Amino acid sequence: MSLFFTYLLAGLAIAMPVGAMTVEMTKQGLKNGFMHGWAVGLGGMTVDFLLIIALYMGLASVLAVPYIQIPMWLIGACFLAFLGYDSIKNSDKDITLAGDKPNKSFLSSYRNGLLVAISPGNLVFWISVFGAVLSDSYDTTQPTTFLIVGSGILAGILLHDVGLLAIVSVTRKVMNQTMIKWVSIIAGLILIGFAGYFLYEFVVAVAEVV
Repeated sequence: MSLFFTYLLAGLAIAMPVGAMTVEMTKQGLKNGFMHGWAVGLGGMTVDFLLIIALYMGLASVLAVPYIQIPMWLIGACFLAFLGYDSIKNSDKDITLAGDKPNKSFLSSYRNGLLVAISPGNLVFWISVFGAVLSDSYDTTQPTTFLIVGSGILAGILLHDVGLLAIVSVTRKVMNQTMIKWVSIIAGLILIGFAGYFLYEFVVAVAEVV
C-alpha cells in the first residue's frame, strides 16, 4: 500500500506543472462546467493509461530514436497551434454560466482531451516523464508491482484533475461571459506558446542530427 501512495504522490507531481492539458481543462471547466473540464481530463487519462502500458511493452526504446522523435515534435506543434487558434476563434461561443445547461456535448470535451494528449510532441514529453518514473518497475517478472505503480500514478493524476476543477467550478460562479471569453483567448495564446516550444525542440533536434 505504501508503494501505491508513493506513486500516487508521483502522479500528482507529474500533473502539477501547468501544461497544455491543464490549460484545456481549465478553459472547458470555465466555459461549460465541472463535468466538461473533467471530460477533457478523462481524455488525457485514457492516453496516459495506454502510454503506461505501451512503455511497459517497450515503446520507450522505439521513441528514443531521433528520426522518430524529430517529426513528432513538429506534428505536435501543429496540433497545439490548431487547438490554440480554435480556442481564440471560438472564445465567445459555447459559454454557459453557472446554473445554465451546457450546449456542448460531453463527448466533444473528451475528444479535446484526447487531441491534446495524443499530440505527438506531447507524447514525446510525457513518455520521457513516465519513463523516468516507471524505470524501476519495468521488470516483466513482477507485473503486480507495475500494476500498483501504474495505478498510483493514474490516481495521482485523477486527484489533481478533480482538485483543479473544483477550484475552477467555484471561480466560475463569479465570472461573467466576457471574463470567460478572455480566459479562453488567453488559454489559446498559451496553447500556441506550447506549440512554439515544441517547434523549438524540433529545430534543436534537427540541429543535433545535422
